[in-house]
Amino acid sequence: MPTLHLRRQRGMTTIQSAIAVGVGAIALVIAIVLLVQYAVTSYGVRDISQDPAMSKEAVNERLKPVGQITMFDPNAAQPVAAAAAPAATASAAPAATGDKGEATFKAICSACHGAGVMGAPKFGDKAAWAPRVAKGLDALYTSAIKGKNAMPAKGGNPALADDDVKQAVQYMVNAAK
Repeated sequence: MPTLHLRRQRGMTTIQSAIAVGVGAIALVIAIVLLVQYAVTSYGVRDISQDPAMSKEAVNERLKPVGQITMFDPNAAQPVAAAAAPAATASAAPAATGDKGEATFKAICSACHGAGVMGAPKFGDKAAWAPRVAKGLDALYTSAIKGKNAMPAKGGNPALADDDVKQAVQYMVNAAK
């Protein structure tokens, strides 16, 4: 007669596994609740009115604009120089004494014509200025006063007098001869 051998089971039974999963889930929920409670009690009672980074001055400093854009229509009627004088900055206005053409060039025109920005003929570059000069000074004056291609009217300073623009153009033409 054959002998009956009972095998020992290795590992956990189904009931033991279910109990382990249940205890683990409860422990996880308790841990999450305790972490949330810690976070709320630690950070929830902070008084931000005492925080220097939240002062009105600090917030306004962080929110202030970093620059200013002024747009105008180059085809619109230009304001009179006396009325637009506050709009022009002291650094953009040519000097009252000395050569006005040179002063206007240095204050306004050199920003683009000094480096040849966006196709502007560089100051003193005879080859770049030759075809423009060949069209005549009146054509150059008109382009400078009304604007042409990427160049805005009066070099972007609508308060600039037409005579000052003409003197600046003449200064640049003389340098390219």
